Amino acid sequence: MARNVLILGASYGSLLATKLLMAGHNATLVCRKQTADLINRDGTEVRIKLRDEATHRSIVSRDLPGILDAAEPADVDLSRYDLVGLAMQEPQYASPAIQLLMNKIAEAKLPCLSIMNMPPLPYLKRIPALAKMDLEQAYANAAVWERFEPGLVSLCSPDPQAFRPPDEAANVLHVGLPTNFKAAPFADETHNLLLRELEADIDAVRLDGQDVPVKLKVFDSMFVPLAKWSMLLTGNYRCITPQEPQSIRDAVHGDIDLSQSIYRHVDAIAQRLGADPADQVPFEKYAKAAESLLKPSSAARAVAGGAPAIERVDLLVKLISHQLGVPNAEIDRTVQIVNQKLKQGITTGETGAPRAVPVAAT
Repeated sequence: MARNVLILGASYGSLLATKLLMAGHNATLVCRKQTADLINRDGTEVRIKLRDEATHRSIVSRDLPGILDAAEPADVDLSRYDLVGLAMQEPQYASPAIQLLMNKIAEAKLPCLSIMNMPPLPYLKRIPALAKMDLEQAYANAAVWERFEPGLVSLCSPDPQAFRPPDEAANVLHVGLPTNFKAAPFADETHNLLLRELEADIDAVRLDGQDVPVKLKVFDSMFVPLAKWSMLLTGNYRCITPQEPQSIRDAVHGDIDLSQSIYRHVDAIAQRLGADPADQVPFEKYAKAAESLLKPSSAARAVAGGAPAIERVDLLVKLISHQLGVPNAEIDRTVQIVNQKLKQGITTGETGAPRAVPVAAT
């Protein structure tokens, strides 16, 4: 049976949508009118490199068995959907049109699977050690999440690295690192059965007889997506420097011993919250993957372009570590640098210079 999935965010969200379409399911991408018109006219194109192939394959939505459409937030009919995917950058949920749609999604009690780097607050409230912590200041607008039942919100680690090529249309996405989405469970087993149905259907897809990377992997542990925090704090946010942004590779390998200490500290925080070491990714595996990440993270690119806000997993981890009584000087330093650069971006924006908006969860 074809499932209908609503995905907020047409950039990184187009990767999840493409995987669903390939498996015969249907997806709606929520985005601005200009992008929605483009997608409804031309579809999407996602470029993925298959195993042992030298070049990327272009996977065009119009050629796939599932049906894709796009809509502005005000035009969404929630009665059509079985699942909601949250694929925008966290600050974008603060826009009035998106906030109104989010209120309707909460009232409809639809299960929501986030593929944001920034975990939704209702998901964090499902973790006993975090339920009473003061974490709201890490969010652009924490009120967006107030109406959601925690058990209806889960998190999927957005490990695949992808970006919009800057010289191409808004319906094109290039996958640089085709790893897997790793999902934590919902509270209701009915919703977990839906996730596992999608997992099996995506896993069964073949392209010219070959397996297609970027799977949906569903786990029993609530803590599997927290493994991404170590990667973000070691690599992505350290791409933001007082000067020009650096690549993830340089952020990680510029001082490998320091990177390892940060990585292991964040791993230890996740374990304090309840994660099993088996839920986490060894530093050596991450460091090896980082060797091929030759661009700055999307957060660093956005800050360099003058964006006034980005997802603040760095600040979230700092708040958690301080409230657990295990602060880390390097994490605090990273947060200070990001704060300073964002303030510079706001100042630049006030002078009328153009600003960049983050578009992909990398």
